[in-house]
Amino acid sequence: MPPSFPFRAVPVVLAGAVTALLAACGPSAAAGSAAAPATPAATTPPATTAAATTPSAPGPAQATAAYSPAADPGDARTRESTLSIPSAGISGLRVVPYEGTTDDVPGTRIQDRGVAASPYGKRGGVGPGQVGNFLVTAHRLSAGGPLRDLPAVDHGDTVLVTAGGVQYTYEITATRKTSFRQQRSLDEQRAAVPGVPGATPTQAMITISTCATPEDHAEGNFWSDAQGNPEHRIDKIGVLRKTAPSP
Repeated sequence: MPPSFPFRAVPVVLAGAVTALLAACGPSAAAGSAAAPATPAATTPPATTAAATTPSAPGPAQATAAYSPAADPGDARTRESTLSIPSAGISGLRVVPYEGTTDDVPGTRIQDRGVAASPYGKRGGVGPGQVGNFLVTAHRLSAGGPLRDLPAVDHGDTVLVTAGGVQYTYEITATRKTSFRQQRSLDEQRAAVPGVPGATPTQAMITISTCATPEDHAEGNFWSDAQGNPEHRIDKIGVLRKTAPSP
């Protein structure tokens, strides 16, 4: 009966055979074998790794932050809007756009209908939500006085403008007085950055303007232009804070 070999001796014999073959192939083959051990199967990424890196769907807060209006097929400046200022009891005031400048003849005719006017173009402003100065003017005393309480609007108050299914929320940040007898003052009112003629706008802003007739008359100033505008206008300036679908 032939002698038996322990089972553990088999790997030794096989290892010796492999070493002999590598030696026959030359020293480079032997070195390469030692430097490149086989990758153990345990390093294969588990099947769940890819799923774990998939981003989750945005929550309500993310969806609001990412919202932007659909591409405007026309000129947003020519689109009618509505203006609401809760602190002044103003709700849904119609704003009619026209090509011109604040309180010119066409603009005054629009205001005389009891609505607000919004000039645009080379001498006017931009549309709702657009970068630049969205100008809105309306009467304080005549034609129903839609902006009668505008002077009481304070810093931090909210202004809502709705146009094309989108609601733009502005926050009042400044108050200024415009003189119709000083070109510099008019330029500041109508500037793309309110109060800073020539500056390049980087954010959407709004200027809401109405007459200061009671204040001027109280000071004995009865001057008016050809359209009946007193010397001074009261302007409330705001900055766009939020854009969302209209409720």
